[in-house]
Amino acid sequence: MIRTAKVQDVKDIHKLIEYYADKKEMLHRSLSSIYENIQEYVVVEKEGSIIGCGALHVSWENLAEIKALAVAKEYTRNGVGREIVETLKRNAKNLGINQIFTLTFKPDFFKKLKFEIVSKETLPHKIWSECINCHLFPDCGEVPLKFFLQ
Repeated sequence: MIRTAKVQDVKDIHKLIEYYADKKEMLHRSLSSIYENIQEYVVVEKEGSIIGCGALHVSWENLAEIKALAVAKEYTRNGVGREIVETLKRNAKNLGINQIFTLTFKPDFFKKLKFEIVSKETLPHKIWSECINCHLFPDCGEVPLKFFLQ
């Protein structure tokens, strides 16, 4: 079951993200950052446990970012990540947004979902609002990909 996240989910979301961040497969997110942005998150719940999460962050009038996409290891390759991305695409469309992007260490997953690799220079709002404050800037190694909604 996929649903909008609640504040009670924050610690489980953080645990999922930190599992992959510790393996250097995604960036760390602080508990306070997740609490502050909880309204952007969706979660997948199975038998009372959070097994996946992702967030949609509006960057500009026609652009939003898919962030913090994580799926519990035992549920990868079962369509959970795809379900989260499709839900976030619908959320973006409902907001009137026609482009979504992501920065990821796993571009092949997003390429399977018809995202296309783009230059970071095409995302100036992201670079100058967030990336510039990251300790890995400018060489984080994340690959930018974009998707145009119909």
